[in-house]
Amino acid sequence: MSRFHADYAWLGGEQVSADVLITVDHGRIASVVPGVKRSRDATHLRGVTLPGLANAHSHAFQRALRGRTQRGGGSFWTWREDMYALAAGLTPDDTHRLALGAYREMLRAGITCVGEFDYVHHSDALIAAADEAGIRLTLLDACYLAGGFGESPNAVQQRFSDGDAERWAQRVSSIRGARVGAAIHSVRAVPADQIPTVVEFARGKPLHVHVSEQRAENEACLAAHGVTPVRLLADRGALGPDSTAVHATHLTDEDRGLLRETTICMCPTTERDLADGIGRAGPRLSLGSDSHAVIDLFEEARAVELNLRLATERRGHFTAPALLAAAVNHASVGWPEAGRLEPGKLADIVLWPVGFFGVKPALIVKGGAIAWSIMGNANASIPTVEPMLFRPMFGAHPSVIEQTSLTFVSQAALDLGVPSRLSLRRRVEAVRGTRSLSKRDMVRNDALPKIEVNPETYEVRIDGEPAVCPPAQTLPLAQRYFLL
Repeated sequence: MSRFHADYAWLGGEQVSADVLITVDHGRIASVVPGVKRSRDATHLRGVTLPGLANAHSHAFQRALRGRTQRGGGSFWTWREDMYALAAGLTPDDTHRLALGAYREMLRAGITCVGEFDYVHHSDALIAAADEAGIRLTLLDACYLAGGFGESPNAVQQRFSDGDAERWAQRVSSIRGARVGAAIHSVRAVPADQIPTVVEFARGKPLHVHVSEQRAENEACLAAHGVTPVRLLADRGALGPDSTAVHATHLTDEDRGLLRETTICMCPTTERDLADGIGRAGPRLSLGSDSHAVIDLFEEARAVELNLRLATERRGHFTAPALLAAAVNHASVGWPEAGRLEPGKLADIVLWPVGFFGVKPALIVKGGAIAWSIMGNANASIPTVEPMLFRPMFGAHPSVIEQTSLTFVSQAALDLGVPSRLSLRRRVEAVRGTRSLSKRDMVRNDALPKIEVNPETYEVRIDGEPAVCPPAQTLPLAQRYFLL
């Protein structure tokens, strides 16, 4: 069992609580008690402690477009041509490389879970990247069948298509290695008669859909079906508590009523980058970084409120706790057991220094294990040698245990084939020759000095003599610089 003592922690209310003791057992929070005096056996969390953030909408491959589409004028539709040009030549290796970079950047921004809206359909590459980065993944595999209302997919869109929704469902059913949800790319990409098949497949899973991001989409839907995209989805059962409408920028009053039980995922940094417009989210809100022009959920949260102030000339559309709740809305991507600091929830914990709150975390705990933290030069004799950088820890690599460790068993167990019968994935060796070994048998480390460490000052003495490491007199950069 691990114990963490937070100077301040947000427990879901209007304010943070002080001196909060958080105990973790087997990857889940066992207890949360505010107002507790710190004890030496608890890891001290200096700053403000929050649940891990949840990025509810990601297209990892679009990170490659960052900074490459800012030329002249244009619109969402001209940007889409650049995106198609990228997607046309994308290989699974490309996807893995881009996703790994995006997911690591998310972790460094305090995000511990991501909903990957995947229509390139490189699921194995995405799952491998998430596993390597150490981030929780919900793969929202997108059904994408048409190039528009009544239009066949073009040459690039064809690579996204399974032909029909039945074949899409069959393919998605075979995905292993991650929590899997479903996505309707948009009402223009999934014909109306195919939507119920996706809805049926997604029953009990998160179902996401791009909706009303552009006025042109609404106009085309009205011309083809005589209703708005939201009404089209509602009539086919695609809305409800397990569904998330992504963007929902251009809505009618009737649309807002139809979406009252559906989460709206807003991605303001992408929406402003693509000149989509300013949406008005409902009470059920999540946040996403979408095309990853920026990966910063606090910026997304601020933009939700500040954009509405510009559009309405009025302040105070969302409270700070409501925006923070949107940033930790893990339930919208199928992880209801995460997103709050309370007993029974997954121990995904992020520590934000007071001086850098919402900018740069100091510590990320995932499932009770430290996934990222600030550490000095790993080649030095102690982990506090400059420069101090934000680095992945062992908890960021869930597969590393099997690859870098041995399971020792008796020779009798090996002879009986126990490792095969138990399907052990680690390398197995028999224990031998250990009963007579001692410290003096270590070839290069047989010294037995008396070592004393003062628990208050950390002074180290070896055989009574202080072991001193004089501090550096000058440094090339101060610690308050942002070092990645």
